[in-house]
Amino acid sequence: MSKQSHPGSPYERQRQAAKALDETVQAQMARANMGLSPLSMALATADWAMHLAMSPGRQMVLGQRALALAQQAWVASAQSALPDEGAAPHEKDARFRDASWQQWPFNALKEGFKASDAWWREAAQVDGMSRHHQHVVDFFTRQTLDALSPSNWPATNAEVQQRARETGGQSLRDGFQHFTEDLKKHQGASTEANPETLEPLTFEVGKDVAITPGKVVYRNHLIELIQYLPTTDKVYPEPLLIVPSCIMKYYILDLSPSNSMVRYLVGQGYTVFIVSWRNPDASDRDLGMQDYLRLGVMDAMAAIKERTKAPRIHALGYCLGGTFLAMVAAALGHQSRAEQKKAPQRGREDASGLDKLPELASVTLLAAQTDFSEPGEMGVFIDDDQIQNLRQDMERKGYFSGKAMAGSFQFLNSRDLVWSRNTRRYLLGQDEVDFDLMSWNADLTRLPARMHSEYLSSLFLNNALATGHYRVGGVGVALMDIHAPMLVVGTTRDHVSPWRSVYKIHLQTDTHVTFILAAGGHNAGIVSEPGRPRRSYQIAATEDGHGWTGPDEWEANAPVREGSWWEAMDAWLKERSGKPVAPPAIDPATVLCDAPGEYVMVRYAD
Repeated sequence: MSKQSHPGSPYERQRQAAKALDETVQAQMARANMGLSPLSMALATADWAMHLAMSPGRQMVLGQRALALAQQAWVASAQSALPDEGAAPHEKDARFRDASWQQWPFNALKEGFKASDAWWREAAQVDGMSRHHQHVVDFFTRQTLDALSPSNWPATNAEVQQRARETGGQSLRDGFQHFTEDLKKHQGASTEANPETLEPLTFEVGKDVAITPGKVVYRNHLIELIQYLPTTDKVYPEPLLIVPSCIMKYYILDLSPSNSMVRYLVGQGYTVFIVSWRNPDASDRDLGMQDYLRLGVMDAMAAIKERTKAPRIHALGYCLGGTFLAMVAAALGHQSRAEQKKAPQRGREDASGLDKLPELASVTLLAAQTDFSEPGEMGVFIDDDQIQNLRQDMERKGYFSGKAMAGSFQFLNSRDLVWSRNTRRYLLGQDEVDFDLMSWNADLTRLPARMHSEYLSSLFLNNALATGHYRVGGVGVALMDIHAPMLVVGTTRDHVSPWRSVYKIHLQTDTHVTFILAAGGHNAGIVSEPGRPRRSYQIAATEDGHGWTGPDEWEANAPVREGSWWEAMDAWLKERSGKPVAPPAIDPATVLCDAPGEYVMVRYAD
């Protein structure tokens, strides 16, 4: 057998050829299935079907439920068509709120669809299925039902037909024009397109967004570090480092002047630094998670200490940037505890550069998961088969494409981002009103193949950080080692980092935690500047050694405040800051260029 396994043996050549054939077939099937693993979906469907087939009692309940829902739909459609019933009840589903849906036959279509939707969602729930398969079936049941909604089709959408009559068909002509324009853009898009020929962003970086004055004061292969110019006579002595997610351009936190978190924090008297991640190409395929921790977070912290001479800093991380920050904070806490115990010197930690970093005065995590056991809708895409498909594609390209990443996020909320958008744009003929957040969303970013693979395997599949198995600089770390006070923010409608998952930081740490639950989604809930209407948040603190409070109990008891949670963050940071001092001077010798820098300007078609 050892002779057969020799790299040059006929057996080994045959085995490699067979493996290449398998990967080719699997890749073609994944492409035909929108990048998803057909094996993963087939296994989940088979799990559901077999358990349902072996559950005659459940089948009887579902049969009775179908009859009851059909009767309810018939009664509801009949009542809504009666002229003397007064005002129609409030419709919770935004797709059917227009008054035209109260008219026959559209009311019957609406009520029939809602009954079918309720039945299928219930039918997807079968005892005995594996947790992951249940999640997959639930998710794709919702996706299928959303695609089949009568609101998506001109022949069954009451609002579309009424709008067409009112405009003499102009709305349909406008919609068809929008469709042809989008189709031409899609067909003309190429992953190999020259970045210089890409369609310009509606909001230009450096002119419309990312315009807070600052200087790039440090650069390595992975990041540029921007230091913003002070706007107050005095600043707090602790600089504030912001670590955004590397799956997005940093300027989501520095959009237009009216909704820039960076500008807001500078205006409150903080010396703000922010990491601008490199948009990688195929040559960066071997950059891994440790590189992102060392070159990204730790080098930025060391550069701040060197340039400002500040022994302590505040640090804020958003999304995956928050996860990275939590890892580094745990490593620093681990080192600090060891030094307090006068542990022997550890060469590996010295090599990691932790001894050169400033102390953390506070750690703020925005929509950042540290426990991935319940990752929400993202968990649908994470299993061994799905990751194998991704790895094969990334090994070929060297990176995970921004287009695939954007498509995944759209898929998570397809009702609003795909079907409702298509109805407004193609069926009702409405123009899209572009704004800075939408323009930012079109500025795609990539992830290196190795880093993305390690991220999915170590965190999503194995939950290594929450279980104390993750290593930073060769040393195992645990979130329990974080001793800096923490401000943790979740958002109510987050499909990427569900707030109940973010809330689990209370289980993993033994330090002060102030938790904020902000209204909104993963992006809009974070970009929540003062003065924006209809904004609110809940806030409550947990001191060291406090007992466990579940997320539902916390939500029921935490006070609700109107306005922007940014103001609460500012007050929290000021309580943990020293007496204001003169702003630190920026040494001209360290200035590489003006903000927003060079890395943020790099764009790719995919």
